[in-house]
Amino acid sequence: METRLDRYEGARERKLEQLKQLIKESNYIVFLGGAGVSTESGIPDFRSGEGIFNQESGLSYRPVDIISHSFFEAHPEEFFDFYRRKLCYPKARPNKAHKALVRLEKQGKLKATITQNIDNLHQMAGSTTTIELHGSVFRNYCIDCGEKYDLEYVLSTDGVPRCKKCGGIVRPDVVLYEEHLEHENIDNAVKAIKKADLLIIGGTSLTVYPAATFAQFLKSDRVVIINKSSTYLDLQAMLTIHDSIGTVLDTVISKYIPKKKPETKGKKTPAKKPAAKKPAAKKPASKAGSKPKKKD
Repeated sequence: METRLDRYEGARERKLEQLKQLIKESNYIVFLGGAGVSTESGIPDFRSGEGIFNQESGLSYRPVDIISHSFFEAHPEEFFDFYRRKLCYPKARPNKAHKALVRLEKQGKLKATITQNIDNLHQMAGSTTTIELHGSVFRNYCIDCGEKYDLEYVLSTDGVPRCKKCGGIVRPDVVLYEEHLEHENIDNAVKAIKKADLLIIGGTSLTVYPAATFAQFLKSDRVVIINKSSTYLDLQAMLTIHDSIGTVLDTVISKYIPKKKPETKGKKTPAKKPAAKKPAAKKPASKAGSKPKKKD
């Protein structure tokens, strides 16, 4: 949904040029993204008209209630029924937004990708700087013994997935409502934003805490919002673009990826050999058959 200002001739192009310039002059960029980053990969968001919270759950409970810690404990069968149908998308693949961010990372400008998503798409695209605030459906563990399982195991089971080792419930390594985020992930996200000279926020309505408050840790006003709907930060941001995040990022982030330099880590530079000494001048050889003169 574009703003009325974006409808003026050339307004959108000027905004894209401004974002290009901001990226060009920045050296420590941090990206904070939400569910809107993955909608172009076929994964629905939560709060839009067609989002998960506005869909029929297929059960006699509201989606927003089902993905809570108390519901998981009280109704594990119903939780996993909903979880497999609505939150797991094993065939989803990275879109233009994920790929553009990886290019920005390889260019040495993007230092952290903070995501509220649980779909692993940033890592699939090649990101090595991803901070997952809410975990990942691709990681699962037994709540009794801690044994780890992948997504395929959970999807291949019926009802409540059980641990092969001890029989305990295997739950997804995601943060449900009523649960706390990992302190380490929050600390890493805040540290990165404090160092940033540009914060790009995309694909999020900024209504989920604590991520909604992260912009306050930026030491400047260099905030860019890219989202189809409005957010509470729109009027405070340096630049706001109401458009497809995949289209915007793919347009403004250069396709250039620098070539990797050959690795020299762990290899000692060979010591320089001392310069070879010039051979001493040879004395002229005596003539064959001649006898040395006797001294007086």
